[in-house]
Amino acid sequence: MAQSETVENILDTAERLFAEKGFGETSLRMITAKAGVNLAAVNYHFGSKESLIQAVFARFLNPFTARVLEVLDEKEKTWSEDPEAEAPELEELLRLVVYTAAEINDYDVRKSATFLRLLGLAYTQAQSHLRTYINNEYGVVFQRIVAIMQQLCPNHSPQDFYWATHFALGATIFTMSGIDALIAMYEEDFDKSIVVHEVVERLVPFLAAGIRGVTK
Repeated sequence: MAQSETVENILDTAERLFAEKGFGETSLRMITAKAGVNLAAVNYHFGSKESLIQAVFARFLNPFTARVLEVLDEKEKTWSEDPEAEAPELEELLRLVVYTAAEINDYDVRKSATFLRLLGLAYTQAQSHLRTYINNEYGVVFQRIVAIMQQLCPNHSPQDFYWATHFALGATIFTMSGIDALIAMYEEDFDKSIVVHEVVERLVPFLAAGIRGVTK
């Protein structure tokens, strides 16, 4: 197996096991057994379990943040150059972020759901190294998103935005990481079909209303 294939195999296996069992419960030996590689290969390519966890996140966050910045640059150029252009709505910003996340995985819901499940675990399990890594490597992108949100909600305090972003992230993680089950339950309860796009279009105004209403 070529080195690049070995790395992708390890990352795919680690991502799946971390999402299923959690970070603490997944050992490197479990990953190597499932991936069909030896421990030396993991140590050679990643060095440690912490570095492997960070690499799993980087595989998604690197293209995601690059694409978000690209789209924001395009949008903000339009907003600044066209005096007739209306200020962006909060819903527009949220759609940009949600659909960019889906685009990175070629609109494969299961891949996006797996990553969002991991993101949720990063904030609920003892993974301070991961939160530090995300803040250090990608904080500038998320700060830019929040800065636009602040322009759209000028009466919000920094504390308001702290809660707003975490509540919105929690709702998004819950919805998108369990999207298949939610759709299945909806279709059983209401005897109507629904697709992911329709779920997102219900989620976005809910998030926007929550962000606007989080202030005391």
